[in-house]
Parts: sequence; C-alpha cells; structure tokens
Amino acid sequence: MRRRHVFYVPGYDPEGRTRYRMLFVRELTLYAKRFGQPKRRLERAVMGKDGLSQRWTVAAEPAVEGAETSYDVLLWDDLVLKDFARWRILSVVLLFLGSLHAIVTGMMVRFYRLNWKYGNVILYPLFLILLLTLVSGLIAHQVHAHLGEGYGHSLRWPFWLTVPLGLMVGIVWIKSLDALLERAFFWQLLNDWVFNWQHGQGWRPDYDARVDAFAALVVDRLATFRAEGIVLDEVVILGHSTGALTAVEVAARVLAADPVVGTGTTALALLTLGSGLPIVALQSAARRVQSDIASLVVSDRIVWVDYYAPQDWMNFPDFDPVARLPLDLDGQVARNPLVRSAKFREIIDSETYIKVRWRPFRMHFQFLFANDRLGEYDFFAMALGPQRLRDRVTGPRVFAGADRTTRP
Repeated sequence: MRRRHVFYVPGYDPEGRTRYRMLFVRELTLYAKRFGQPKRRLERAVMGKDGLSQRWTVAAEPAVEGAETSYDVLLWDDLVLKDFARWRILSVVLLFLGSLHAIVTGMMVRFYRLNWKYGNVILYPLFLILLLTLVSGLIAHQVHAHLGEGYGHSLRWPFWLTVPLGLMVGIVWIKSLDALLERAFFWQLLNDWVFNWQHGQGWRPDYDARVDAFAALVVDRLATFRAEGIVLDEVVILGHSTGALTAVEVAARVLAADPVVGTGTTALALLTLGSGLPIVALQSAARRVQSDIASLVVSDRIVWVDYYAPQDWMNFPDFDPVARLPLDLDGQVARNPLVRSAKFREIIDSETYIKVRWRPFRMHFQFLFANDRLGEYDFFAMALGPQRLRDRVTGPRVFAGADRTTRP
C-alpha cells in the first residue's frame, strides 16, 4: 500500500466541520505516542470549493510502512443545524409522532430485540419530555392553588390570571433547564431520532440531495486522480454512527455512477462503524435505502466491513442486513458485509473502561479514538496503515509500529 484516499462521513452532528479535524489530530498524536511511532505530518485542512468537504493529507511514514492518505470529511452539519434551529415545540411534536409510529408498527419492539440499550436511547427523549411535562404541570397547579380562588390559604386571585401564570412558571422552569438538557444530549438525541424517522419515511429531500452531491463529489474526485495520473491503491468510504448509513448510500450511488471504480488495481472499501442502520432500514417505506443496501450486498467491486461493539449503546451488535432486512437480491450471492466486533474490552485499558462504560457518547466515539492496546480493531491502522481493508480483515493483520502479525 502506497496511496489511499478516505471519504469520511460524520454522524448526525451540528459541529461536523470543527470536531473531526481536531479529533483526528489529537487521537493520531496520542496513537503515535502510545505505539512508539514517528509523528505523521498532516497538511492543513482546506475547504472544498463546493463547501461540501474538508480536506487534508497525511504523509506516508516509511518507519511504519504507512500509506500516504488523503482525507475528505463529507459535510452535512448544515442540515443538522437546520433541524436544531426549528421551533422546539415542532421538534417535540415530531418526536411524539415518530415514536407513536414506531410503537404502533412494532418497529420499537424490533429495536429493543436488536439492542435494548439503543431502544432506551431512542425512547429517552420521549420519557424525559413526559417527565418534564408532568413536573411542569404540578408546578403550574401549585401556583394556581396558592394564588387562586377557593383555597383558604390562597391570595384568591381570579382564575383567568392564575392559570396562565401557572403555565408560564412551568414553562420558565423547563427553560431554566436548557443547559442541563444540552449536557444530557437531550436535543441531540431527539433531533437524531426525528431525522432517522423522517429519512425512513422518505421525507428528507434535502438529505437525499446531499447524498447525491456526495456521490458526485466522490466520482469527480476519483476522475481527477485518474486524469492527473495518480494511482490509488485503495479508496475507503467510511461512516460512523448515523453517518454509517450515509456512507452506505453514497457507496451504492458511486458504484452505480462510476463503472470503473472497484474493477482495476484500486480497491474500493466501505467501512461502517457503530452503525444505526436498522433505525432507517427497518422502516417499510425505506425502499431506496433497502435497494442501496442490496446493491452493495451482491457487489464484487467493493468490500463492506461493519464493526460493532456490544458496549456501545448506540449501535446494533452483530446485525446482518442479509438475514434481517427484506432485501431483493434477485437470486445473486451475498458477498457483503463482513460483520466484526471491535472488541472494546481488549483495546481499552481496564481503568479507562471502568470510567467510560456508563458514558454512552464516550463509548460510541471509541470507534474514532486511539487504542490503548493493539487489537483487531484499529481505526488508524485501517485509515493510514499499509494494508488494504479487505486484506486486514480476511488475512494476517500487521500491527502499527511493531514487527507483529496475527490471524483474524
């Protein structure tokens, strides 16, 4: 492996254009220090002219046989910010509608069967809204009871004044909790669930247009490499969390639009990490998503590797789309995905593991962090190392900075 290009799709994150460059630099520095590697030279990040990507290059490192890797972060945080900017009462109404639909159709039961932790994450905003509404109602009742008519200890203010005042106090109390709700990822998880529900129902044309734009960007970027005579050994489309499904959709459209990619010396790989794919793909209306998945399942031009972690609350461990989704394979043999466990217990120090096991978001982002120990799952070995993804997953693995190999 001499040269690789990675197209990375972040999850549902309003800070996509700032978070992932800083995370990449910080964790790569830590990774090199832990495993005795020379520090890799990174170019400055630049925005693509279309505003859809943030780009940088990581130089090759002969001492560890690392490939030169160019990196594109595909940005859709502007769509997320649009969701966050809508009236919050509208977001709450959408939450109720989406949750009711999932419960009535039996989807919620299926989510719980796949991963009860993720089921709890999905219902967490709904239960918190119900709790806040109940407490706010009690506060409003107490205000009315102490100020209204008909109570011996009250100020006997008129009904038309005490009821609105009580409601106002209840609303102000909820508003005072804004900072706490943000720290508890309440709005993040609420809007994420609403987005996935809308996407599964086919109600996000803005997102569909962005996926098409991402696919066109990938095809154009690869055409530019060919025109400039640059030979890539591997192209990786990589997605984490909600972005894992986006990566799936982008990869399917790239294969459909570019008949060359994945047929020559350049290997094409799809890497999905901590995926929430079933939240959308299990919806009966998500036929285009199911079609995209089916096209990847039978393709011999791409290898799709899906890593999950049982310790991660926000993914679906050991989910096999071929077995669990209504895919039309048209009689063709299923070749993908290769489903693997990241085995977080083996790559995180015991002391660190104890600290983070009850922090869902921290554990969810472990997929993008530097390992504490060498192991099968290794983000930077896959993104920057000397092996193609297919070879690493199916053959002997070369560990970073060490003359060691192991069988999968």
